[in-house]
Amino acid sequence: MGKVNLADKLAQFSSHWDPHVVADYNGNDVMVVKFQGGFPFHSHATTDDFFLVLEGEMIMDVGEQSTPVGPGEIFVVPKGETHRPRAINECKVLLIEPKGEPNSGDPATAALKPRI
Repeated sequence: MGKVNLADKLAQFSSHWDPHVVADYNGNDVMVVKFQGGFPFHSHATTDDFFLVLEGEMIMDVGEQSTPVGPGEIFVVPKGETHRPRAINECKVLLIEPKGEPNSGDPATAALKPRI
């Protein structure tokens, strides 16, 4: 139990598309990640996908629609929807996913989620 400083956690790594677990919440991983460029289109069959932009701007592509998401804004992708986040410039994001959920929707292509 205790507080987590997200800026301090984000300062511990420079890689993109590499989520790091910073806390546990009701069977979920709370993670921070840096985005730049585009992530592949993917979906999650059994869970929604939660994004909270902390700094910068991401664009969420869902189907034919692209939605800019800025600091302090949340975007939730419903389960089963094919989507991809992307960012022209570096963007810092908080993610919440069930423990064990692969970030790519596929365990074979998922990033490791180290705890920091």
